[in-house]
Amino acid sequence: MARLRRPYLFDCPQHVIQRGNNRAACFYCDEDYKTYLYHLKNAADNYQVAIHAFVLMTNHVHLLVTPSDKDGVSRMMQSLGRRYVQYFNYTYERTGTLWEGRYKSTLVDSDTYLL
Repeated sequence: MARLRRPYLFDCPQHVIQRGNNRAACFYCDEDYKTYLYHLKNAADNYQVAIHAFVLMTNHVHLLVTPSDKDGVSRMMQSLGRRYVQYFNYTYERTGTLWEGRYKSTLVDSDTYLL
């Protein structure tokens, strides 16, 4: 069965969550956080996604973003995933997946959800 398309409304922010595989850590040190944010900024700029807020936990990430088109967030996350996972695997001499499946995305369609 094909994957369902993610919801998109023009000019509507999205709450994006991405978790580490098996709840494992995705960040071990300050350099990991800096590298993730560097690649996040580049990917957001490349795919015209506005980043309003972010929270980087040791084993997962929360982003509040608004894409300029329906494919912006997915392209940003794909690019970010490729770059950061490559860095992480090289740095920690590991292989395989870092993230637990696809990222989760929810439309922030009310002030209550935002708060």
